[in-house]
Amino acid sequence: MTAGSGGHLVALDLDKTLIFSRRSMLLPAGTAEPELVEPELVEVERLDGAPLSFATARELALLAELHRRAVVVPVTTRTLAQYRRVDLGIRPRYAIAANGGHLLVDGAPDPAWAAGIAAQVAAACAPLAEMLALAERFAAGGWARTVRAADDLFVYLVAHDRPAIPDLSGVTAAARAGGWSVSAQGRKVYLVPTVLTKQRTVDEVVRRAGTATLLAAGDSVLDIPMLLAADAAIRPAHGELHELGWSAPNVAVTAGAGALAGEQVLAALLDRVRADRPDQAPAAPA
Repeated sequence: MTAGSGGHLVALDLDKTLIFSRRSMLLPAGTAEPELVEPELVEVERLDGAPLSFATARELALLAELHRRAVVVPVTTRTLAQYRRVDLGIRPRYAIAANGGHLLVDGAPDPAWAAGIAAQVAAACAPLAEMLALAERFAAGGWARTVRAADDLFVYLVAHDRPAIPDLSGVTAAARAGGWSVSAQGRKVYLVPTVLTKQRTVDEVVRRAGTATLLAAGDSVLDIPMLLAADAAIRPAHGELHELGWSAPNVAVTAGAGALAGEQVLAALLDRVRADRPDQAPAAPA
């Protein structure tokens, strides 16, 4: 199904990098001929019987080809249950959820990996209960509609709307003192242990898969270690990193934003794989 030893591993963030809510798709609208500017959308996630997330048909076709040529690894801050709601039309050998807290192999979580990560978090960072209490105090005033602990690993808040989120400097300083970091992504604010990183688990997948080249894509502060560790990476021209104006020498930026950026992310990564291995034909679908 995928490239063997010496091939490429492609670590792909999900939300706002590959998949999009209706709010975050940023598609052009209001033209006389919408079929000329609006791509075909495919539902990739459903919640409580209603469509929740989408990708473009072209994006999913690019992803399928990339999956045939490389080791594609979905990498997300979503909980295990939230990740399992997503159907990208491929069956990746490896996937990473809970910001690195869970490593899935053929769809099943590796319990030894999860236990090891949980032990490292407990040894290096302030307790989850302490950060949950911090988040609940920060949510006072009613701007947040949800305050939750995720998979007993980190905490997130969901605002009623993005402008309602208060200044983050105070909660960021308090979290940092306990060995935690803060990231704001759309209407969500995450409090995450600093030792809980996507890249740590990506490193483990690289070891297991035996790949030589790491490519990556992501849009948030939580993706930075993964992007910096990659031989080449790309981020969309939207999201948390774009708002911060973040850049790095090995990280390209898409020309477009929203769902069209998702297509550009995959096209760029696929071009890199083809350029590195021009004689490799796509493998048969798994």
